[in-house]
Amino acid sequence: MSAASTHHSPPAATAALTLGALGVVYGDIGTSPLYALKEVFHGGHVPVTPENILGVLSLIFWTMTVIVSLKYVLLILRADNNGEGGLIAMLALATHAVSDRPTLRRVLMGVGMFGTAIFYGDGVITPAITVLGAMEGLAIYEPGLQSLVLPLALVVLTGLFAVQRFGTGGIGKAFGPVTLVWFVVLAALGLPHVLANPAVLVALNPLYAVQFFLDNKVVGFVALGAVVLCVTGGEALYADMGHFGKRPIRIAWYGVVMPCLVINYFGQGAMLLAEPEAAVNPFFHMAPAWAEIPVFVLATAAAVIASQALITAAFSVTRQAIQLGLLPRMHIKHTSVRDLGQIYVPFVNWGLYVFIVLAVALFKTSSNLASAYGIAVTLDMTITTIMTFYVIRYGWKYPLLASLLPTAGFLVIDLAFFSSNMLKLLGGGWFPLVLGTGMFVLMLTWKQGRSLMSARLHDEAIDLDSFLEAVFISPPTRVSGTAVFLSAEKGLTPNALMHNLKHNKVLHEQNLFVTVLAHDVPWIGFEQRIAIEPLGHDCWQVTLNFGFKNDPDVPEALKLLKGRGVVLEDMDTSYFLSRDIVIPTLGAGMALWREKLFASMHRNAAGAADFLYLPANRVVELGSKVEI
Repeated sequence: MSAASTHHSPPAATAALTLGALGVVYGDIGTSPLYALKEVFHGGHVPVTPENILGVLSLIFWTMTVIVSLKYVLLILRADNNGEGGLIAMLALATHAVSDRPTLRRVLMGVGMFGTAIFYGDGVITPAITVLGAMEGLAIYEPGLQSLVLPLALVVLTGLFAVQRFGTGGIGKAFGPVTLVWFVVLAALGLPHVLANPAVLVALNPLYAVQFFLDNKVVGFVALGAVVLCVTGGEALYADMGHFGKRPIRIAWYGVVMPCLVINYFGQGAMLLAEPEAAVNPFFHMAPAWAEIPVFVLATAAAVIASQALITAAFSVTRQAIQLGLLPRMHIKHTSVRDLGQIYVPFVNWGLYVFIVLAVALFKTSSNLASAYGIAVTLDMTITTIMTFYVIRYGWKYPLLASLLPTAGFLVIDLAFFSSNMLKLLGGGWFPLVLGTGMFVLMLTWKQGRSLMSARLHDEAIDLDSFLEAVFISPPTRVSGTAVFLSAEKGLTPNALMHNLKHNKVLHEQNLFVTVLAHDVPWIGFEQRIAIEPLGHDCWQVTLNFGFKNDPDVPEALKLLKGRGVVLEDMDTSYFLSRDIVIPTLGAGMALWREKLFASMHRNAAGAADFLYLPANRVVELGSKVEI
């Protein structure tokens, strides 16, 4: 259901969507109490004094208020692309808004691509830190089991990635209720400590946060890198807007998530005022003895749900990036007949798994992983703020001052958090940056390589009208049936047609020259899906339009030709594709190593026939070489 459609939804539908949003949208931010406060005091840089405890609590409360409540929930949720959210939707909105400024558009495209690439770094760290953070509760309750924490975390993660290929529809229904129980337990754990020491509530006053900086100066600035862990998952709130709509996401945040998180953090703080030594792991120390095992089990379930949300988002982002031409085609499997959004991308699934296992083995504890965490999150937050300015200024046509006031304020805060996290660069922050930079190089190489290849094919191609005119001067033998020739660019003669005429010396009774276009909007309806132009001699130029969240199902789209003078019989229709082999060459274009990388990516990309849902028994592929 789109964001627009939830506005007037009946109460029962809104309640169901709100419950679903709890499980998918807030799983990540909901597990932050496992490690956020602990990391501020970890390492002894910030002494566990009453003044510092109140100052840090004030910082956490106002960070959640400004970044999540004001920035994401109030402002950024308004920037929807036909009901869809997320960095790719924001990138499409921003680049479209400045389409009359080509240089600025290229810069924004580069920045947005880098933000999307960095997301994969976040996708590796989040499951690793949440599952490890939950498993460490075992060692708090039973120190003798410390040696089992790492193996157990790896077992949980392995199981999680192994079940992805079966789809998450069934277990996904339990995500909302389990996460609701988790938030209720967060409040239940914190409330007794707050009631025992209600003086902790003075930390709601922002002056305590200001005093914390005045007292600690440089150390206070360093502590920001840990404080920001309380809002990791803010991007998910925007990215999942298309699944649930703005209203359920807002209701869930203000009605359940923020109150429960605040009570839990303040409960941890109240406990630390009484027992400063509990700072080693305040979350698990809050639980009474009888609740230790249930809390551990529930924390593990919450960690799995938070990780699942990131994995699902990685699949979705990958599909959108493929549609927009930022990544090569990959095998995408639909895991639900009813929900088209439920997909499984094997390459991404096992790629993430390998790097997550590497992260767990490399960093070993959630505290060490916290050093790697934060850079990717704050970088994406900063990029989202920058993109938002261009959407408000050029897309919504707001005056400069009205565009600058909110975004400049948020940008200063984002940059403060990012700068603090950059101090962790050598301590582990390099890890997600290396992953993100690697993804960015792949994306840039694929995008530029495709442009070079397209330019070369365009230079060597023959105008389709002229070619057909020449062919029909002395027409070849016509055979029954329909030939569908896929062409990357409208109006050019597909190589497959020339090879077919050269080798088979026949032309089908009907010929469709089909160009598939992916647009920078999420959805394109059937009424805008197809455009057709007659070329004479029972030949037609057909253009198919898909949004970046549509499935590019060509046979299904061609059924819309019924009633437009073209009769397609499934068993009499053949699909002709050009299988281009890329040959890297020295000279113009990209560096030779990048051309070789592009050639390898092109060679290993999933077949166009699978990607376009073409029936395997009616596809003819004809190869040709392209030098770039």
